[in-house]
Amino acid sequence: MAPASKIFIPHRALGMVSNDIPLVTRYIQRRKENLIVTVVGNCFHTYGATKLRLLSVGNAHVDRICCITADSYHIYTACNNTIYAWRRGTELKHRYEGHEAQVHLMLPFGPHLISVDKANFLRMWDIKMESLFLEVEFPMKTFEISAICHPATYLNKILLGSNQGKLQLWNMKTSKVVYTFSGWDSPVAVLEQAPALDVVAIGLEDGQIILHNLKFDKTVVKFKQDWGRVTGVGFRTDDTPVMATGSLMGHVALWDLKEKRLLSQVRNAHSGPVTGLKCFPSEPLMVTSSPDNTLKIWIFDMPDGGARLLKFREGHSEPPLVARFHGSLGETIVSGGEDSTMRLFSPVTDKLMQSLGQASMNRKASKKKSTGYERLRMPAITGFTSETAQEKAWDNLVAIHRNRAIVTTWSISSQKMGEHKLAHDRFRGKECINGVATCIDLTVCGNFVVIGYDTGHVDKFNVQSGIYKGSYGKETAHEDAVRGVVADGMNQVVVSGGQDGDLKWWKLKSFAHVKTLKLESGIAKMALHRDSGLLGVALDDWRINVIDVDTKNIARALFGHSNQITDLGFSPNSKWLISCSMDKTIRTWDLPSGSCVDKFLTPIPATSLAVSPVGDFLITTHVSHLGIYLWANQACFTHVALRPLAEDEEVSVVDLPTTAADESHMPEKEGDESEGEVEEITEDDEEYKSPQQISEDLVTLALLPTSRWVNLLSLDVIKAKNKPVEPPKVPKAAPFFIPTVPGVEFKLATEQEEETNTKLSKPKFKATFEMLTPLGRDLKETKTTDEYERVFQRFMALGPAAIEAEIRSLDPDTCGTEEVMIQFLYMIKYVFDKNIYFEAAQGYFGLFMKLHAEYILNNDSIHQVCTELQKCQKESWHEVRDGLDQALCLISYFKNAALLDY
Repeated sequence: MAPASKIFIPHRALGMVSNDIPLVTRYIQRRKENLIVTVVGNCFHTYGATKLRLLSVGNAHVDRICCITADSYHIYTACNNTIYAWRRGTELKHRYEGHEAQVHLMLPFGPHLISVDKANFLRMWDIKMESLFLEVEFPMKTFEISAICHPATYLNKILLGSNQGKLQLWNMKTSKVVYTFSGWDSPVAVLEQAPALDVVAIGLEDGQIILHNLKFDKTVVKFKQDWGRVTGVGFRTDDTPVMATGSLMGHVALWDLKEKRLLSQVRNAHSGPVTGLKCFPSEPLMVTSSPDNTLKIWIFDMPDGGARLLKFREGHSEPPLVARFHGSLGETIVSGGEDSTMRLFSPVTDKLMQSLGQASMNRKASKKKSTGYERLRMPAITGFTSETAQEKAWDNLVAIHRNRAIVTTWSISSQKMGEHKLAHDRFRGKECINGVATCIDLTVCGNFVVIGYDTGHVDKFNVQSGIYKGSYGKETAHEDAVRGVVADGMNQVVVSGGQDGDLKWWKLKSFAHVKTLKLESGIAKMALHRDSGLLGVALDDWRINVIDVDTKNIARALFGHSNQITDLGFSPNSKWLISCSMDKTIRTWDLPSGSCVDKFLTPIPATSLAVSPVGDFLITTHVSHLGIYLWANQACFTHVALRPLAEDEEVSVVDLPTTAADESHMPEKEGDESEGEVEEITEDDEEYKSPQQISEDLVTLALLPTSRWVNLLSLDVIKAKNKPVEPPKVPKAAPFFIPTVPGVEFKLATEQEEETNTKLSKPKFKATFEMLTPLGRDLKETKTTDEYERVFQRFMALGPAAIEAEIRSLDPDTCGTEEVMIQFLYMIKYVFDKNIYFEAAQGYFGLFMKLHAEYILNNDSIHQVCTELQKCQKESWHEVRDGLDQALCLISYFKNAALLDY
């Protein structure tokens, strides 16, 4: 296989929200939130309904997703004839293979999944076992399945709609037809369960919406929308009997089911068909999606019961034609295209996606969305230029439109279209010349814009005031159409290129002609790198010339493209020139050597490209694609070895970036033998938990609150300060017949403890003066080192006062024994040896030494154990201290070094 690009790798796609596949909603009990799932090409997006933010991006499929559905546990996607089941949006749990045609309908049905393909085969799968449970073939001529739903409370039954207009109720357990409905002589487009039992909403191709009672086979109510096919049906379930229906024209109709009339309309809800429509359960909210690349949430709070737009996410509704980086660091991407809309994107996050609005001949009138709204809309944006200078003062973006001489101004900081529409008087009035603005460039100061026309004129305008400042040339700058115009970085020179092949230099201020350079072919595209003064010129014969603007000579001639060149772009250091062409290739030219060092094919030709000002990303737009595609520059992160490529060297096709940045878990293609490995990895639902002790060389803390161990040595002082003013009231003693458990804490004895005490007292009586506490008894009964940790954890569960009481009660003079004291010291030694619960063990050992210091000095056996414990404590503490001291020294050194350098 031919190698892919050595420099650019697919990163992610921007500005893609939804397509023609209907959306799916899910309610997640743990999140207390509705989730919205939309399809974007071969991926699916999951949005949270609360803030409509993107939660996850599904892994890329091998082809376009043709159907999607979901239940409480999985999201099911169909790609060609294969069905996938996903958890958490990215974990592939199951795969169902068996369809011979493309799947176009799916329905979760309890522990089963029902799917229907284009060949009219219905299959029912066992979700967990991935096995085929039932298969039924329907005749295409008499019953072609077009819709499917499960009527509520109808056990084991589904309702099927057909393109012939008939409906069938099937029992999936017995695989038999229960009942056949005659239909309404129109193809069934939508089936939706109504809030009332036995009632189903049926949307037809001719615009009828029928609420039909399945139990009695009677129509409850019938509506009809004048906008054609019903694309979606939804019901409000917040105690308001309202039904919403979508249409192909982008309108939404709201029907009052109680009054049986049209309640309200949402005109132009979308600029395309409303393919997805759902109402959230028990909420006055509705969500819609459309192929116009928008996702909208509506709230029913209008006085007439209508819906108001609450939240939305959107991208370009028609393919973008031009995309450029804005700013010195490339933090913003500006794009414009066929939908006449200017949009801002961020290469880092989708949260910064914004719209500057749609170009209109009358911006104020277009906001009213009156009858002439579409008539006011300007044609597609075919080019634009922007500068950061004077961005806060006035408009800093200027755009040209298809077949229009008028040039529009925009403000990126104000995020709106400007007031000026720049055009010379020669293009206005009754005797105007028919001209079209073909190229444009802003000066680096942001004050002037230079515009080239297909009539050969080149005009200069002031951006702040919109005043015409003059034209270049006596009558026209070129004899033919102007294809490119650029202003240098010093505000001294303007360079214009024409279809006649002339490249001309002009004085920016005086409009004087400086020089003409005749090229071998007509000029198609121009791009200037202002820092180096290099000008890239794409010619009609598919060659590229690199011109030095200062010396006015050809520096390099580049050959290789086999079709029209659509755009050019320089790398930040002007070492590379990147070009794209209708031959589907994107080439990187090394200017010092004058050779092509990298090239790759894309599935669709690129219409524009731009390189980030810092060189980390390349963006492209493609024919008939709605996204802005981001490519990462590997040369910014690792060393890339490049060599000149031969003209006949084969190159591979690189798939366009998907909306998911990580594609490591992409489903395998059909026949891949690694399917089982992916299944084993994704079946594990347990989250990774860090082990309690990562390494024996490291010290693990108990993570107790500081009040539980740091003040143990000062408890006597704290008690003295907190001594109550009034003496404590003695609680009422329990009656003599109620048994209690001896110990520090007052506790009633359970029946088992009472029986145990009785058994111990009656048959075997042993005189003893030991009155150990429960923890003291645990210490005494501890025989193995593994039990020390369990007893220590019981110590950590106590409060500071209880810990002091327990440690004080170890003294043989009170209620303890020498054996229990030794056991306590061995427990502390075990914790020190294991390097666990470090701060708690230090606190408990310090309190023990304070309370029993005199007894330790007079007892040789305990003194010997304390000596052994002292060595363990020194080793563990010195290791921790040395590590902390080393870290503090390094931090101090780096701080001082940074200050000295500064």
